Amino acid sequence: MTIGVFDGLHRGHQSLITQAKKQSVERGVPCVMVTFDPHPIAVFLPGQQPTKLATLDYRLNLAAEMGVDAALVIDFTKELAGLSPEEYFRTMLVERLHAQLVVVGENFTFGVNGSGTDETMRALGKQYGVDVTIAPLLHDDNQRICSTLVRNFLDKGEIENANCALGRRYAVRGEVVRGAGRGGKELGYPTANLYLPTSVALPADGVYAGWFTITDDREIDKEISRDIDGDMVPGVRYPTAISVGTNPTFGDERRSVEAFVMDREADLYGHHVMVEFVGHLRDMVKFNGVDELLDAMARDVSNARDILAKDQALIDAETQPHR
Repeated sequence: MTIGVFDGLHRGHQSLITQAKKQSVERGVPCVMVTFDPHPIAVFLPGQQPTKLATLDYRLNLAAEMGVDAALVIDFTKELAGLSPEEYFRTMLVERLHAQLVVVGENFTFGVNGSGTDETMRALGKQYGVDVTIAPLLHDDNQRICSTLVRNFLDKGEIENANCALGRRYAVRGEVVRGAGRGGKELGYPTANLYLPTSVALPADGVYAGWFTITDDREIDKEISRDIDGDMVPGVRYPTAISVGTNPTFGDERRSVEAFVMDREADLYGHHVMVEFVGHLRDMVKFNGVDELLDAMARDVSNARDILAKDQALIDAETQPHR
């Protein structure tokens, strides 16, 4: 098993899961991810917890894709945090989970006031007959791969760097709701609008290229209007230009994620979707009028097509069987 908050399941977390999975296969036992909800900081410093890089459900889905056989979600409480390192190890890992091997990072702490360290984990493993693997932290260009690094990249709109640290395209999930209604009616660029909680990490305000996927299997209304039929299906990635932020040109102060799906149409209201971010196109600006905005949007779509054509080639390479 491996233990942690696993916010975002970035490349450092993936390394822990890969090692745990390898050992589980060799030993013929399940690979288990132990994670916590809520975030420990939310318990001790309410209101100061970091924004989420992935919801709990999304984290569990990603873990399953990586080969985790089961996940244990522990309700993080002050009582749990108040256990001594030995109580924590004995009651949770030995008595409840019958762990054979535990994989954690070298910065892992546990027990009251974080007094248990990786060396404590090693010593307790020897005491209770549990193998312990301490994995070194992952670094790129002298930067430690961690959730804080990913958030910093997102805050600066550096989506390409964030994706590199994550080892995948950063994504948000939510339900499509009605926005101001100007995109399709006035501009000719209908968008699927997501209004996400402030607890969810978003890239800096700006325009991005990305992918749009309908994640639920609820039937999609095929008839958009008397003259237009929808042509989108769940589970398919569609190229999209994404706007993050408010609508300063129209005076809309609500922060949202608006996705213009290229060359496709569907009535998406009420559907759950995933929006993946691939490349940064430009910062958010206020235009002097609709014509100036339309010119910028046309350039955005054209630039997004170029970026996504290259990304599609990478996706195709990832899914091709190795020869």
